[in-house]
Amino acid sequence: MAETLDSTPCGALIIGGSAGSLDVLLEIFPALRKDIDFPIILVVHRKASNESLLTDLLKSHTILAVGEAEEKEFLSPGKVFIAPADYHMLIEEDQSISLDYSEKVNYSRPSIDVTFQSAAEVFREKLVCILLSGSNADGVEGLKSVNNFGGRVVIQNPNTAIMPYMPQQAVLNVEPHVILDSHDMADYINKLNG
Repeated sequence: MAETLDSTPCGALIIGGSAGSLDVLLEIFPALRKDIDFPIILVVHRKASNESLLTDLLKSHTILAVGEAEEKEFLSPGKVFIAPADYHMLIEEDQSISLDYSEKVNYSRPSIDVTFQSAAEVFREKLVCILLSGSNADGVEGLKSVNNFGGRVVIQNPNTAIMPYMPQQAVLNVEPHVILDSHDMADYINKLNG
């Protein structure tokens, strides 16, 4: 399915996931090329008590720089920014990060919808968003915004998801640019041009 790539540069990649997405992330990140020239933002539902586990795990599985996103930090190419546990992560017009402790969206904080929607307004057609496995519908409304601003919507094939509900809801409610099996995602990302 990677033949559906277009020539629009990628300004930012956001990967959203919930239950069952860790296996996919551990498949993707070791295979990513070191010269990726766009920021990667990761929004994963997780408990605040496990705050640094995801960051430490990804650091040990990729050659890219990985860190928890910090308030007012600017997005930079080739780095993985992880939304902190229990904070919504928004992208500002100047491509800096804003962290927010407002109410949960889809029972989640961080909410995938919140990050997708704020980034769609900033990056427009240069935004690529991938939605992975999960057990609620977080991400669906955000993907609609991505489509409305001309960005690219990528959804994990629900048949390859440990928890298929989240990608199924996205497939039913959003027009995807591509639906990918988990083992095709790293190749797709590596072919994106910044």
